[in-house]
Amino acid sequence: MNLYKYVSDNINKKLGFNANLEVPKNRDFGDFSTNAAMVSAKKLGKNPRELANEIMPKLQELDFVENVSVAGPGFINIKIKDDFILQNATAPKPLKAEKPLVIDMDYGAYNVAKSLHIGHFRTSIVGDTLNRIFRFVGHKPISYNHMGDWGRSMGLVIAWFQKLHPDWPFFQENFDSNGDYSAYTVSAKELNTYYPSAATLAKQDETFMEKARVITAELQRGHPGYTALYNMYMPISLASMNDTIKKLNILPFDNDLGEKNAAKYENQVEKILRKKNLLVKSDGAEVIVVKKKDDTAPMPPMMFRNSRGACPYDATDIMAIYYRKITDNPDKIIYLTDSRQSLHFEQLFRVAELADLFPAKDLEHIGYGTINGKDGKPFKTRDGNAAELDDIIELVKEAVDMRVQESGKQLDKDTIDAIALAALKFNDFMHSLSSDYIFEPNSVTSFEGKTGPYILYTAVRLNSVLKRATGKIVLPNGYTLTSEERNLLIEIMDFEHTLLSAYENRATDMVANYAYDLCQLVNNFYHNCPILREDIDDKTKAGRLYIARLAFDTLATVIDLMGLKIPQEM
Repeated sequence: MNLYKYVSDNINKKLGFNANLEVPKNRDFGDFSTNAAMVSAKKLGKNPRELANEIMPKLQELDFVENVSVAGPGFINIKIKDDFILQNATAPKPLKAEKPLVIDMDYGAYNVAKSLHIGHFRTSIVGDTLNRIFRFVGHKPISYNHMGDWGRSMGLVIAWFQKLHPDWPFFQENFDSNGDYSAYTVSAKELNTYYPSAATLAKQDETFMEKARVITAELQRGHPGYTALYNMYMPISLASMNDTIKKLNILPFDNDLGEKNAAKYENQVEKILRKKNLLVKSDGAEVIVVKKKDDTAPMPPMMFRNSRGACPYDATDIMAIYYRKITDNPDKIIYLTDSRQSLHFEQLFRVAELADLFPAKDLEHIGYGTINGKDGKPFKTRDGNAAELDDIIELVKEAVDMRVQESGKQLDKDTIDAIALAALKFNDFMHSLSSDYIFEPNSVTSFEGKTGPYILYTAVRLNSVLKRATGKIVLPNGYTLTSEERNLLIEIMDFEHTLLSAYENRATDMVANYAYDLCQLVNNFYHNCPILREDIDDKTKAGRLYIARLAFDTLATVIDLMGLKIPQEM
């Protein structure tokens, strides 16, 4: 039940106007409050507190209201009946949206022949959790790993292959497309070094860079040897990507389709752009002018084809919109990337609007902040490179293992992995998506405070109580709530409202903060309301087990939405 919406709708109906309903931090005086009297008093020419006293009797008539009181200059506090809370508190269930939307979600965006690094972390885990949230609230998200698999990066990779293996048949003029080349392969570990190595050399050697540019254009035109080589290393790279995202417990992408797939629609998109007279010659290249008369900030044109005839990622992003329109026909397309790419997406959305490919209002870019080291700069390894994601995961696992050993506990590998996963992901979720934050492995692995291990520990504690219970768990008639039980149930009833707010605001921190608030109330309930102790009577025991079950089911749902796993013990 969405308690907030239920109370708000009924109050508005009773009063005949929309009152602003708030949830006070201190619920000792009421479960909800409204400043309706203060807002309306000026229009009616009345004193706010006097008007509040006139409104009170109307609100008291609502069958779910226990009592109403006035505080300060005219705030109205509303307390909900215990019986209403007990009868309507339920475990979360997937919602049905009034108008289900098809939402294409572009996150991941991994680069072929390159290990996932810390820059891929937020797009991966936040995209995954938003995907889960969208599904839960009743929409149909379609996730895309839009890979860097067709632009200059592929030219660099193939040029590096040729540098290391010049005798391989892929580089011979008489290459036979029907030959058996299964003996020519590399390991994922080796492959993941190719692009970084080639990119470093290209910065220092213009001849090598020029070679990569030529190879890129020839690959895109269908060079048989380069195509066969691409088809050899592409599955190896994709398997490596999938190994990393499995460690992060991320749902498999619905589509691993990158720039190459989008490039298939080059002719169709070019035809549309030419018909609209949007392509303009510029130094041998073709660009699309997107600057508007009222722009005050720089707005450069978007590249469609460079002077060598190759399509850069700008162009394939346009083609990807076309592809998604003709296949998924989505209501919205959402991109999740580093906020530093905001200019690119502003250009892209303008092109989509100009070409009538997709309404700009239904294209959305969610930009996230960077993960920084102690120096406040983007987190890097000691050699100055972006830290590989696998290494970060291992770093946190080691920190968790160390804490467990220091505590004298013995936990198996799966449990250590689950705790490390929670430590790493929850630390990210609790920060606002748009903000930067400092990453420090030891602080995120604490079992206390606002951390992932604390969330899991609370779930494990509840589950332990429930596993020791015998018989069917049902709510006994005439059960009387304590303040701790009452506060916990109201928080459970706030789940739906929180999740819908997280959906509307694309805010994973709302989910994380809800999980933490729920855990605090669970632990307060656990400490002050003994359940299975021998001196607890059967009715009280049954009521508290019922509440514990609701709390666990709610917390387990939130944990799953964050892509975390609950271990058996901690």
